[in-house]
Amino acid sequence: MASVTSPSPEGLTTAEARSRLDEHGPNEITPTAGPGGVKQLLITFLNPLTVILLVAGGVAAGVGDYATAAVIGVVVGVSSLIQFFHTLRSDQALRHLQDRVAVTATVRRDGVWAERPRRDVVPGDLIRLAAGDFIPADARLVTARDLHVLQAALTGESLPVEKEVRENSGKPGDPLALDRPDAVFFGTSVVSGTGTAVVAATGRATAFGDVAARLAAKAPETEFDRGTRRFGLFITQTVFALVVFVFVVAVARQLPAMESLLFALALAVGLTPGLLPMIVNVTLARGAVRMARQDVIVKHLAAIQNLGSMDVLCTDKTGTLTRGDVSLVRCDTAAGVSADRVLLLAYLNSRHETGFKNPLDVAILAHPVPAGVEGFEKLDEVPFDFERRRLSVVLRGPSGVTLVTKGAPESVLDCCGSWEDGPETRPLDAATRDRVLAYVRRQSVEGYRLLAVASRVVTPGGRYSAADEVELTLAGFLAFTDPIREDAADAIRDLAADGVRVVMISGDDEHVARRIADLVGLGGGRVVSGGELAGMTDPALGAVAEQVAVFARTSPAQKNRILLALKARGHVVGFLGDGVNDAPSIHAADVGISVSTAVDVAKAAAEVILMKPGLRVIHDGVLEGRRAFTNVMKYLLMGTSSNFGNMLSMAAAVVFLPFLPMLPLQILLNNLLYDLAQLPIPTDRVDAALVRKPRKWDVSAIRTFMLVVGPVSSAFDLVTFAGLVWLFHATATAFQTGWFVESLFTQTLVVLVIRTAGNPFRSRPSPWVLGTVIGVCGVAVALPFTPVAGPLGFEPLPGAFVPFLLAVAAAYLLAVEVVKRRFFRDVAARA
Repeated sequence: MASVTSPSPEGLTTAEARSRLDEHGPNEITPTAGPGGVKQLLITFLNPLTVILLVAGGVAAGVGDYATAAVIGVVVGVSSLIQFFHTLRSDQALRHLQDRVAVTATVRRDGVWAERPRRDVVPGDLIRLAAGDFIPADARLVTARDLHVLQAALTGESLPVEKEVRENSGKPGDPLALDRPDAVFFGTSVVSGTGTAVVAATGRATAFGDVAARLAAKAPETEFDRGTRRFGLFITQTVFALVVFVFVVAVARQLPAMESLLFALALAVGLTPGLLPMIVNVTLARGAVRMARQDVIVKHLAAIQNLGSMDVLCTDKTGTLTRGDVSLVRCDTAAGVSADRVLLLAYLNSRHETGFKNPLDVAILAHPVPAGVEGFEKLDEVPFDFERRRLSVVLRGPSGVTLVTKGAPESVLDCCGSWEDGPETRPLDAATRDRVLAYVRRQSVEGYRLLAVASRVVTPGGRYSAADEVELTLAGFLAFTDPIREDAADAIRDLAADGVRVVMISGDDEHVARRIADLVGLGGGRVVSGGELAGMTDPALGAVAEQVAVFARTSPAQKNRILLALKARGHVVGFLGDGVNDAPSIHAADVGISVSTAVDVAKAAAEVILMKPGLRVIHDGVLEGRRAFTNVMKYLLMGTSSNFGNMLSMAAAVVFLPFLPMLPLQILLNNLLYDLAQLPIPTDRVDAALVRKPRKWDVSAIRTFMLVVGPVSSAFDLVTFAGLVWLFHATATAFQTGWFVESLFTQTLVVLVIRTAGNPFRSRPSPWVLGTVIGVCGVAVALPFTPVAGPLGFEPLPGAFVPFLLAVAAAYLLAVEVVKRRFFRDVAARA
């Protein structure tokens, strides 16, 4: 482990920090930036398909076929540079979005505290810690006050651990051991309290570094990545089998061996969807940029597909269903009488607690300061946890040492033995307890959130714990309001219309939860409390979660159980949270969502960050995610069906023709021009019907489409072969020219049919898609009549070929439209 020395109270200077950043590198477990420009260029040029082309070009040059070698060189250069620039732009766009939501740390430099990106933290930096912070590095505490840290990521311990500065815990230069009470570690988070620490280790040198790096290196594939990889493998295997078949047949039929080898290599490259990774990245990156304009930041491109697939969204109510503008409206005794003392005790508790200030604390502290708050010294704190559902502070004041407790009404009542009735203290008997609980229910039914406040005098000295929260005297209750967001009901209705069910999982009691649910359109059904949930098995909970839209009085562990139960039943589940205790659920969800104002640990766990609160922005993000995913699917359907048809046509042609059906360089040129026609797909419009329900990766559907449309494409190629041989009596060169034109013309034009599930005349493509398709089709027809026709192995075609081409193309498009509609009807029926 790293060691540290005593820090300067002024922190590092800017020059020192820069030097140490150069020495130790960025404070990252794994690099977040993609490869640099030069490395990306090398990656592009050295991918297997490009290497095959370069080998083919070398072979052509070696046998004196310099025209083919030159064309291969041009094809390699153009296609690789196109991929390079598009990939580089996509990576830059993603890095820019990640920078907008990067986790920061409070660092002292040049004597000034300032927020800096976590990756810029270096050994020797002085950092400040507070509740909700994600600890940015391994560090030794210099100061600490009621500091409790959650170390589950390192030790598996689910309860917070108290950290403090101890003289006998080790010398400043000693290594940081996990059991040192004055050591904090990267990957853990602050639950309550404050402190300062000097950084000992960053990045891979941290205790978390090796473990996290191994986890990152073996990160589980997303459904989208897994589907893309498996389908790519399937295509590669199919191409390899057909290419070997074509080469063996060509040689067996005594076609020139070297030309047959070049043909087979060109075929391997031309029939493989080599643009798939680039198209996927560019489409998703464009989707990420469009989502950013809707105030949704995606940290990882795979999250876009997950967002589009989401069919259940679990969320708390504060800030999403409500405005998050919590106001304290009343302070009453247990008798329902307004009392200043209730506010005083609550104010003292909120003022001196060091945990994360929730909206209720903020509302209390925003209230006019009550009389008598001065003259109190904090001695200790018993932090909030979801088992007790309360928090206590111990204060020395004018009347001695007092423990002040604030929390959920039922929880605080369980600790009380008496209650304040004006200046008198009365026993809290069963009748009084029932009356108090009835008051709590009435207030909750009216939509008020309640906190109870109690206190007792304690013996000075020593440390205090939850065991001291006994025989309290109930002071009274605070009532809060949080107005419903104006757009909440509409957003929930729109999400439901687009296939996303909203489930409210609240920590409030069932009466408040039911009231909010009624106002936003989630009411009318059963409300399940955390108590009921605790007695359910996971399968039973899954069945209940299918039917219930509102859960109340839930703990963080129960929130996690709910979303895992939904996932187990095949749902793609999103979870929206912003608190320290939401981080495990955010991480466990298929789509972890947080907001820009959330605590660091919640933002670090999330894949999607909302730059403004509310469900409306999530709805917009879901639609953008589906648009991006749909455009990726368009490329897969177009490319795979077209390539499979060409495979079948090539195999048939080699068997029956005494010459190669297309020269190697013509195959490569055909592939290059067709790829150009595919490049604008990320810009294409998407039919409204295709974003109305969750979109999931379906390898079997794509394979079926390929196996159905591919043979249709091949059938019309065979019609072209027959026409060229028997109608036009074409020579080898004329045949190769005619099939090149027909193949490129039809497979480019069919883009306009396959890009929509409906009528292509009613679904407008983007101007870029339409313009590129028309342009490539024009090039296909014109190329044999240009000066470069000879070097490319083309010759002018007879005038009668044009109407023949148009007739074949029209019949082909009509056939594909019929097959396509039946395919999508079958898919819809299965869904």
